[in-house]
Order: sequence, then C-alpha cells, then structure tokens
Amino acid sequence: MKNLSRRNFIGSIGAAGAAAVLTPGLKASASETSQSKEGFKPLGRKVKVGIIGCGSVMNGNYAPHLGKCKYAEIVSCCDIKPERAEQAAKKFNIPDWYPHIDKMLAGAEFDLLVNCTDMQEHGRLNKIAILAGKYVWSEKPMATTYKEGRELFDLSIKMGKHIWGAPAMVNSPQFAFMARQLNAGKLGRVAAAHAHYGHQGPEWSAFFYEPDGGSMPDLGVYNMVSLTGLLGPAKSVVAMLNVITPTRNVEDKGFIQVKAEDNAHILLEHQNGVLSHVQCGFNYFNPAGHSGLGENRPTISIVGSDGALNLIGYDWHPLGVELATTEHPELETSVTDSGTFVWQEGASVICEHLSTGKELLITSEHALHVLEIIEGARKSQATGQRISLQSAFKWPVVV
Repeated sequence: MKNLSRRNFIGSIGAAGAAAVLTPGLKASASETSQSKEGFKPLGRKVKVGIIGCGSVMNGNYAPHLGKCKYAEIVSCCDIKPERAEQAAKKFNIPDWYPHIDKMLAGAEFDLLVNCTDMQEHGRLNKIAILAGKYVWSEKPMATTYKEGRELFDLSIKMGKHIWGAPAMVNSPQFAFMARQLNAGKLGRVAAAHAHYGHQGPEWSAFFYEPDGGSMPDLGVYNMVSLTGLLGPAKSVVAMLNVITPTRNVEDKGFIQVKAEDNAHILLEHQNGVLSHVQCGFNYFNPAGHSGLGENRPTISIVGSDGALNLIGYDWHPLGVELATTEHPELETSVTDSGTFVWQEGASVICEHLSTGKELLITSEHALHVLEIIEGARKSQATGQRISLQSAFKWPVVV
C-alpha cells in the first residue's frame, strides 16, 4: 500500500482530525526532535549498556535480547540485592556487577542505562543516570507522575542526552498495518475502540500493589500506547478504578494490603472525536495463563462507519489483524507473522538508533502522554470528574 501524502491523510481523517494534527490544543514539545535533528551524532560503534534491576524482566527478557543485539554490549549490571547482580553477571557473561547505582556509575563506563527496577524507583534512578551523562531506556513508566517525567525529559535534553520509555508496541508490523488501514480511511469515520489486558496478578513482588503501582502502569499501559498511537493523542480521560482483591500473598513480603488499583476502566476522548476504552486488571482469569502467549482472540477492536479492525492476540504478542469493510464484509486476517518484533526489543532498538542514527517510531513524548493518561485516570477516580490532558506527541506514528 502506498504511503499517503499529508494532504490525502488529512482528508481521510476529516476536519476534526485535521485540526488536531495541524493546530493541536495540547502541548507537543519541539524538543522531541532535538535528539535526531539538532546535533545528534551516531556513536558509530556498539553501545555500552548498563542494566539496573536484575529480576525477572532483566533475566528473562532484556539481557537475552540485548545479548544478541549487534549494536549493544552489556558491560555491567546492578541490583540492591547483590546476589542477584552477581548471578546475572555470571549467567550473561557481564564483566562487572554492582550493588548500588552510585558504584555502577563510578565503575565501568557505559552509554545507556536500561532501567528494569520496581516502577516506583524509575524516576529517581533515571534522574541519577541522566545527571551522570547517560542515555536512558526505562521500563514503564519512566516516572511516577507526568510532571516528574517531563522534568526528566527536559533534563536529558539539557544534558545533551535522551530518555525513552517502554513499551515498544508501535514497532510491530500489526500496528503498522492497522495504522495504514486507518490512515487510508478503510474504516470510514472512526467512532470507537476497545482494548483489554489482564491476568490474575503477579505473585513475586509487592510493588505491583503498593502506591504508584497497579494494573494501569503494569498492563493498561500497553493498550494506552496502542490506542493513542493508532487514534491520536487523547484530550480527556474519565475512569473508574477500584480494588477487587484487598489482600495478596506475595513472595517477597508475604501477606500485604493492596493499595493500588487492581481493576480499571479508562475512557478516552481523542483529539479527533474518537472514543476509546481500556480495561485492565489483576483479577482476570484467562485460559492462556499469566503469560498470555496463547491468547488467540481479539484484544483490540476499532470500529468505524465503513469497517472494523481487530488485533488478534495481545499488542505485545500480536498474532494477526482482522479487517472487514462495507466493500468486503467478510473478516480477512492479515499480518500473521510478526517478523523480528518482540516486546523486549525496546532497549535493543534504542542501541541501534544510538549506534547508527536509525530513526525511531518510539518517542519520549508518547510515553509521557500515556503517563499523563494514567495520572489523569487516578484523578478522575478521586474526583468523579472528566480530566483534561495537556500533552501530545507527533502523530500519526506510521504514515
């Protein structure tokens, strides 16, 4: 399919969408492009990587993927539980390991910090790394609040560096296919969308259930990235959040009181008038199990006046896309091959960018926008009000 010209694309989304793209009422900083267009020079070599947080995300996902990335060299790892850092170093042949970020920063030189720690620690550790002159790839979310995240982003630009935040959903071929169908107007006037992701809740750590944790920054974040990436930035949010299971028995602390929401419904109004809904939680039985790798049903659906799109499987493990239109009303499945895409690829993609200058679909502004949505959803639950959003990002992501 041919890429649309900007004029044709704006024609396909209508006047409201054109207004949103051309004259957004939300704040989209020009500094997003400073990394690639205002003096950034690719390193021209392998990117030296230091990983902080040597738990399941590092061991089972990031380290294996980075270890196979030709643009990356893992030179150190760090964990406040020293035995985990030492074990990870041995497992992945990492030359140096440290028990504290200060010792890590004073040790072997590296370019990019990959932050795989508890989500409540992300903002604090990311700031320390940026002040030390490091690039940062942060697991989600990059900070606890939008304000903190924005300050980290601005600080990184001031330091001549950059921070990016997971997840990397916009890199999948299924996302690209869906975006191009929408851009081409295949669904007519887009009206609504729904996305969901849930399981029965993590059992290995309490931080998921503590303040500033919850199912939104752990699970709903994936759907928020996908829906805003496909439909454009949101201008307001309404949400209902609660706790279904008030106590949990977790491996690191035993029985705990659940403080963060484990059941969430988030309604978004996008700049172009589309309404979308995200449903996530830690109380969802799924025959596919906690991993969700066997999920073969639609988890994202988008409907318009002339057609419908369904993403089969989760957006972090997509299996295909269904499309039906008024011209072809039978559902047809496309893009059943994800190629090299895996959700763990974010840090590796950043290494390729830093090494070669390859353009990114992942942007800091997008991650920050989703962080504002999460914060806005919490405010909506607390006040019973619709919450206006102020941030935006470069959109469309894929043309």
